[in-house]
Parts: sequence; C-alpha cells; structure tokens
Amino acid sequence: MSKPMIWFDFGGVLSPPLDDLFDSCHARTGITPRQLKTALGTVAGELGVEPLAPIELALLTEAEWGEAMVRALRDKDPGIDLSRARFEHVGAQWFEGVHVNPVTAATVRHAKEHGFRVGILSNNVVEWEPYCQAIVAPAGEVDRVVDSCKVGYRKPDPEIFRLAEQQAGVEAEECVLIDDLPKNCVTARRCGWRAVHFRNSAQAVRELTGLIGLPALT
Repeated sequence: MSKPMIWFDFGGVLSPPLDDLFDSCHARTGITPRQLKTALGTVAGELGVEPLAPIELALLTEAEWGEAMVRALRDKDPGIDLSRARFEHVGAQWFEGVHVNPVTAATVRHAKEHGFRVGILSNNVVEWEPYCQAIVAPAGEVDRVVDSCKVGYRKPDPEIFRLAEQQAGVEAEECVLIDDLPKNCVTARRCGWRAVHFRNSAQAVRELTGLIGLPALT
C-alpha cells in the first residue's frame, strides 16, 4: 500500500484556533467573544446555516457578511462602539500578526521530505485566501488545497471529504486528517479516513508518527 496522504486543517492546526482570533478581536476592537458569537449566530440563522457557514460557503461576500454582522451587533446592543472594528475587511484585521504553528509547519515539511503527500482541508473564506497563504508559507508547498468556499461543502459534511479524495486522486483509506474539532475527525473516520484529533502540537505529532510510520521529528 502506498504512503497515505496527510490532510492538515488550517485554523487550530496550521494556525491558531478561532477562539484565539476572537480574543485578539476583543483586544483590538472591544467587541467581546460573546457579542461576536451571538452576532454570528444571528446572521447565520437568517440563512438557516451554522455560524460561519455564510462566508465559509461563500453564501455572502466578506463585505456583505460584515454589513450583516454590524447590523446584528447594533440590533443586540444599540450603544455598542464599533469604531475600531473593520468588518468590511475583517479578515485583514483578524489575521494581522497571526503566524503559522511552527511545529505543524515543520511536520508538513518533514512529511514531504519522507515521501508523503500533504494537503490542506479547511473551512475557509474566499477573501481570506491571501492571508492564509501568507501564514502557511513557512510550511512549504502542499500537494492539494481544498477550501469549503470553493467546493460548496464544509466540514463536517461528508461530501467535502469525498471531494478531497477525488481532487487528490486518492482512496479514503489513503487519507489521514489532522483537525482540532472532534466532530470533523468523527466524520472523517466514518468516511473511511484515519484521523488525529489535534489537542496540542506534541500530542498530534506523536499520534501521527505512530499512526503512519513517519520518522520522529528531531
């Protein structure tokens, strides 16, 4: 059997998790994570989808979503101060100063050096692609990128795993997902993939090396 293809999640694996971005947003804008999450739910609820699905499935442009978020925040709290927020270009504000996880980046390079194919399988936003590419650049080139906003499905929908297989030309049993969300790992396994639930860098690398026989990082 050929070496498996390793699929890395972006947020929470290659980059900090969403809650870290919420905390950073709070520090820069004064909008609390609770206020932000409430507004996310309101905007998504109007479309009958999950909180980040409107932009991760490109149902709304970043600008349209930003306008809807401002409206939802003000409807909930008419006196809220949004003067420091830039919802028309929220990606630029959220990803300012964000860097790749150095251990994950080293693991991507290490896997490539040992003959493994690697990909990125992410729920992502069209307008955020330049920021994400800059963040993951230290990991080097990957063999395939599958973003929810381009394929019309988002994790944990099984269809995005099937599309990833098709686009990479691999079978389910040849795929390994590294993801920080348990529900994504559960669905991946149900689709015939193997998966590593990323809880911290050392744990994830240890489990990955044991799972696929990748030599340990030195």
